[in-house]
Amino acid sequence: MSRTVAIDIDACIGCEACAEEFPEVFSMGPADLPQVYNPEGVDEEKIEEIMDLCPANCIIWEDD
Repeated sequence: MSRTVAIDIDACIGCEACAEEFPEVFSMGPADLPQVYNPEGVDEEKIEEIMDLCPANCIIWEDD
């Protein structure tokens, strides 16, 4: 089973850490909240790094 990175917008505090750290995956969208625009922009190991850095723990894996 594969998985895709996603953001729990309800939990997000808009700190922009994900977009600053990995702009090849995340960008800031409407209402200054991040969005995943390129889920394959970096490997899963790098995604795990930003998950650990996220102060709101709102970057998650969703099953495809």
